[in-house]
Amino acid sequence: MNFWGSFDKIVGALQTGGAQLVDRLQQLVQSVGEARRNVAFTVAMIALSAKMAKADGVVTHDEVIAFYDLFEMPAGEERNVSRLFQLAQQDVAGFETYASKLSVLFAEDETTRTDVLDGLFYIAKADGVIHEREVAYLSRIAEIFGIDAVGFSQIKARHIRGDGDPYLVLGIDMAASDEEVRSCYRKQVRETHPDRLIGRGVPEEFVKIASDKLVALNKAYEQICAERGI
Repeated sequence: MNFWGSFDKIVGALQTGGAQLVDRLQQLVQSVGEARRNVAFTVAMIALSAKMAKADGVVTHDEVIAFYDLFEMPAGEERNVSRLFQLAQQDVAGFETYASKLSVLFAEDETTRTDVLDGLFYIAKADGVIHEREVAYLSRIAEIFGIDAVGFSQIKARHIRGDGDPYLVLGIDMAASDEEVRSCYRKQVRETHPDRLIGRGVPEEFVKIASDKLVALNKAYEQICAERGI
């Protein structure tokens, strides 16, 4: 379900009242019915991206373009996204508060929490460099989301490919048989297909994350196949 038509009202509501933005966000998300997941996911990405911008102290032009590229929002919505971005940056609540609230909203859905991290990595690397402070920021979000160190390393490996371990990208042990590698790769490709992403309730505009994952999976599998001669 596309909720951009009501996004102006959502942002307007977040600007009113004395509650912190993160608390207003939780109230709104719980009141929008079937669009709940889309609202939560999209607003989470905007808010956490704004907080991440503070992590390295610089919001680059490439990162801004990457954000708009991910969502492909209708013409005219850039103003509302910018308003919400600024609200999140100005809000006294820290990013850990946001991450904790979102972890509760998606308590039974680790896959969506992983999607949020993938989206943040996508934006962080847009300027060609993922800064140490950005990695630390994302690592802390993963911890709050209940994603362990191995899981975070796998997500990170999909985005930082210069020194990437192809087995880590696929999430499989180096001792795995050729058939196990092949089966793992096919399973990951099925689960990463954009249609599966949309089926989980992620906004339709947010399919580039799935495409980016597929590129990483394909490169990792091709490297393993070349090394093993299969």
